[in-house]
Amino acid sequence: MKFRLALPAALALIALPLAAESRGIVANTASPHIKLKALDLDDVRFTAGFWADRFDVVRRNTLPTLWKAMDDPRNGAQYASFLKTTGRGGEHLNVGALNVWSDGDVYKAVETMALVYATTRDPAIDRRMDEIITVFAAAQEPDGYISTPMRLKGLARWTNLRNHELYNMGHLMTAACIHHRATGKRNFLDIAIKVADHLYVTFQPRPRALAHFGFNPSNIMGSIELYRTTGNSKYLELARIFTEMRGSAPGGSDLNQSRTSLVKETEAVGHAVTAMYLYAGATDVYGETGEQPLLAALNRIWDDVTGRKMYLTGAVGNLYNGVSRKNDEVHEAFGLDYELPNRFAYNETCANIANAMWNWRLLGLSGDARYGDTMETVLYNSLLSGMSIDGTSFYYANPLRRHGDELPRVVRRQDPALRSTVLPCYCCPTSIARTIAGLKGWAFAKSEGALWVNLYTTAQVDTALAGGRFALTAKTSYPWSGTIHFTVDKAPPAEAALMLRIPAWASGATASIGNEPPRKLQSGAYASLRRVWHTGDQVTLELPMQPRIVEANPYVESARNQVAVMRGPVVYAVESPDTPAGLRISEFALPTTARFEAKWEPSLLGGVIVLETSARVRPEMEWSGMLYRTLSPAATRIAPLRMVPYYAWANRGMSHMTVWIPRAD
Repeated sequence: MKFRLALPAALALIALPLAAESRGIVANTASPHIKLKALDLDDVRFTAGFWADRFDVVRRNTLPTLWKAMDDPRNGAQYASFLKTTGRGGEHLNVGALNVWSDGDVYKAVETMALVYATTRDPAIDRRMDEIITVFAAAQEPDGYISTPMRLKGLARWTNLRNHELYNMGHLMTAACIHHRATGKRNFLDIAIKVADHLYVTFQPRPRALAHFGFNPSNIMGSIELYRTTGNSKYLELARIFTEMRGSAPGGSDLNQSRTSLVKETEAVGHAVTAMYLYAGATDVYGETGEQPLLAALNRIWDDVTGRKMYLTGAVGNLYNGVSRKNDEVHEAFGLDYELPNRFAYNETCANIANAMWNWRLLGLSGDARYGDTMETVLYNSLLSGMSIDGTSFYYANPLRRHGDELPRVVRRQDPALRSTVLPCYCCPTSIARTIAGLKGWAFAKSEGALWVNLYTTAQVDTALAGGRFALTAKTSYPWSGTIHFTVDKAPPAEAALMLRIPAWASGATASIGNEPPRKLQSGAYASLRRVWHTGDQVTLELPMQPRIVEANPYVESARNQVAVMRGPVVYAVESPDTPAGLRISEFALPTTARFEAKWEPSLLGGVIVLETSARVRPEMEWSGMLYRTLSPAATRIAPLRMVPYYAWANRGMSHMTVWIPRAD
């Protein structure tokens, strides 16, 4: 049974001129079913602190690294494919190493450049983007189709869903919209319009042969963003068609979420990146159409992901290879309920980021803080773990335990023991870069008469609200400190609300306005501070940052009788460079009554808070190749235990690492 999203009659007849009024990271100003609207790219600036530092790393180090890697014939994504296709060079191209999804990763690199340009206004970036876009235009075929790997490999169009044609074109459309908003230019946008017109001609008739077509559906988000940018309603229809396609005919697979139509799905299945891209795109579709069966399905799936299939770090996609509940072969996929291994956790960085993308969109629909909490968990943990501190090397997989090089991993080309600058699959580095570069668009939002603070960082905000301008300066060293100061720089004439996300872990949070007594705030919700504001008004938010010892549901066998440690949104890990000489991380057991001392280490791992405590040590006996033996209780002793943020592991060479630690009691 096929579902159909009803387009409002007005949208079916006219093209709304949205581009002039929507210049955010998403152009959802006129989206009727989205509560939290994006601020314009110029409305927010990170001025210092955690995310400003990482933006600067992306600007200085990661962007040059991306382009150097994409000029390397060993790399899975190669810009030379465009040069070769257009006859403008590319003699060093290695077609054998070139992935069919290479184009999409190049587009994400240009999107990163556009987002950096939106903040820096660096003319060199603008010129370089124009040069690259000229090559894109030359590579596009007259009917709008574009895929350099398909041409170079001699593959026929629309014959194999694993050829990632829709993935590439989806990222092109999104990058072109961001470029248009950042620069005001149409050169990239016009390419995207030709792409979308080609896709409309190809898929609008709903050919049965393409019922399940498309592996990684970035094309849904890209089509929606192009609709929001141009106001052309056929691109909204195109996004609806792409959402309906999966599961619309027999013969689908759980691998790419096509066995069952989305509105009938009850759980998260299959490849975790394709799933999260599908769910994020479908959330965008709901934001424009308000189709309730679609939202109901997304809610069911969210409950399944966060209640049974998500790691403590916000990571998803635990399986390298396996089968779904319905016996479909799957890879890089969700496992069964509570199947969350540590050493063999796959947790592709792109899947983790897509989880954050989906939760950010769900947050926009509802203003429900639980989505912001999940988004934040990913950002501080399983997104950042995919990139080295200096922003030049990357992980594809993100395990929660590693025994150095003592035990074999599931060896795949894209899973190096240490982060690498060049990868056979290069989707994750570009995903990390564009996410960090655009994160100022996630941090704040607005609704009618309210400014929402989704992420805490040092920033300046100045946006139209409540009949005037509402401008704030935020200052904080979060996530290391739980104190956030806000100063009103401009106040609108009418009453307005400042909406502050209070994470679920922040029991005991308080806020004070000026000299007023602090008020207690409910955790796991947004606190609404509503009043007529005046220039100079000050707000202080206090979030408690005591370290927390966390346990897992007992069905999670890989974490049974073990605990983990968090402080604020940051997950901590034990890593071998921090253990006393002669001790292994596997010998430590943590008392559930442990008390931690938080210490700021400015010269360690880019500047981090480390946690220090005392733990029990049970020395490991010599096993001599034995798999089992009779238990012989060993004497234990107390030793110091030092923990670092999980995201910063593997920045000091080959190491042993674990997030989960045996309980000592």
